[in-house]
Amino acid sequence: MLAELRRDLDSVLERDPAARSRVEVALTYSGVHALWGHRVAHALWGRDHKLAARICSGLTRLVTGVEIHPAATLGCGVFMDHASGVVIGETVEVGDDVTIYQGVTLGGTSLNHVKRHPTVGSRVTIGAGAKVLGPITIGDDSRIGANAVVVKSVPPNSIVIGVPGQVIARSRPHTAQDRPDLESAFMPDLLGSSLQSLLARVDELESRVEVQPSGPEIRPSVQGVWSGEDFSI
Repeated sequence: MLAELRRDLDSVLERDPAARSRVEVALTYSGVHALWGHRVAHALWGRDHKLAARICSGLTRLVTGVEIHPAATLGCGVFMDHASGVVIGETVEVGDDVTIYQGVTLGGTSLNHVKRHPTVGSRVTIGAGAKVLGPITIGDDSRIGANAVVVKSVPPNSIVIGVPGQVIARSRPHTAQDRPDLESAFMPDLLGSSLQSLLARVDELESRVEVQPSGPEIRPSVQGVWSGEDFSI
């Protein structure tokens, strides 16, 4: 038990540069408190003390703002950064060394008493506000972008962005030996890339047939910045 608690604390020190010591993390990090509260509730649930488990889970939610069903299974080294607004359903299974940011929902899509929540692999990062819904599987070493809505299973070593979530295979696979994958600022822009490609093809076609474009062209600059003159703002 002590080794598991120590790993919970060390996972925060590894992934949050604001954390300075185990004592600080243990006393002030609501994500750690939510995780520990869940471990107690989960143990009670497993011993068939269902009501006590739900009461423990409810008290943890009141204190931390994190709602985790006591039947959910969370692996070692899970880190809920900022934590507030995280919701994890009854049949969720989360692997080891997973990072979950604020506002994440691991939710269900069925009213039947079956496996209806996601299974999240190890070393997965789930960005702020993301919604992962249904009995789907998120493969190991994947990253879910902020505010993405994921309703289909995701292969290992993938990146998911958008609504609904679009799956992108990594060009450089992430492994268990790599540092935690927290570079959420470096997410691909599928719509922007597709638009730039389409505009480039239109330019090429117009140059071939020597057609002059009619009306103003609305497109971003080379730096990707749109001109405010093109819009009524």
